[in-house]
Amino acid sequence: MPTSAAAPFDHLLIPHASAASEAGAAALKVVKLPNLAALLARLQPLADATPEADADEYSLSAPHERALAALHGWSGEDGRLPWAAADAADDGLRADADTTGAPWGRLTPVHWHVGSDSVTLVDPAALALDEAESRALFEAVKPSFDAEGWTLLWGAPLRWHVRHEALGGLACASLDRAVGRNLDLWMSDAPEARRLRRLQVEAQMIWHEHPVNAAREEARALTVNSFWLDGCGAAQPRRPLAEAGVQVDDRLRAPLLAGDWAAWVAAWQALDAGPVAALRARAEAGEPVTLTLCGERHARRFDLKPRGWLSRLMGAPRPADASALLASL
Repeated sequence: MPTSAAAPFDHLLIPHASAASEAGAAALKVVKLPNLAALLARLQPLADATPEADADEYSLSAPHERALAALHGWSGEDGRLPWAAADAADDGLRADADTTGAPWGRLTPVHWHVGSDSVTLVDPAALALDEAESRALFEAVKPSFDAEGWTLLWGAPLRWHVRHEALGGLACASLDRAVGRNLDLWMSDAPEARRLRRLQVEAQMIWHEHPVNAAREEARALTVNSFWLDGCGAAQPRRPLAEAGVQVDDRLRAPLLAGDWAAWVAAWQALDAGPVAALRARAEAGEPVTLTLCGERHARRFDLKPRGWLSRLMGAPRPADASALLASL
């Protein structure tokens, strides 16, 4: 999910604002977020916070994905939010307009790192895969999908699309859940997933000695040795976030998934000095604003707290304990 361009906004949504790990907890003890602390002091939790945005670190859909799905107006159970269909529409495949065809799935070409006791998924951004490489790998495996009755479509270097009836009820762990973690936790054993896994194994064999990967190995770049499926389901109508004044700032994603805590702290502090400071200024001016903070377990939504004559007389409220709140996410 790209970071929204700088523009006026009423609602700031921040994914990856916290991490359910000892390293993440340690990072929260050193990060300084004065604007967030001052902003939270003027906000209150929404009474109608959506339960879909409340989960733990082992849910298939990350809290920010659930919160965004609610803003889009989508319905769907854990791991069954129609991100693939929405991405296909953004890629010009008119998925949102096609509500009668087969369900969609999102295929991401990835690198699996095979360790001594586990297999982990590297953030696909680290591949720096260009269009020519991606299309060559795509064309190499497309006949295998065609032979099995699966429709494979190219959308972007790191975003392919697949269509098949089996994807309608398939719950998948999102890519953000799987990156950097033992894949045994996230591989589905549903019959529909096992059917696709045969294609995955075939793709792995086709790509093993593919010229693209041979060239990447020679250049000491990561190879593409598998793909990840997520975002399955039929297309649903989508409420545009921009029209609702929502800005999504995703700058914390890459350092958190990479476990680069120094970079994550620096990104948080830049975020605090930028969009959070802008939202604080609007809140202090009495304008209606909303903030959604999303960690690995929970998403929490806040809006402007009504201020009576006494609170106005007392002046600015005391800053909130931002680190403690983030740690609870």
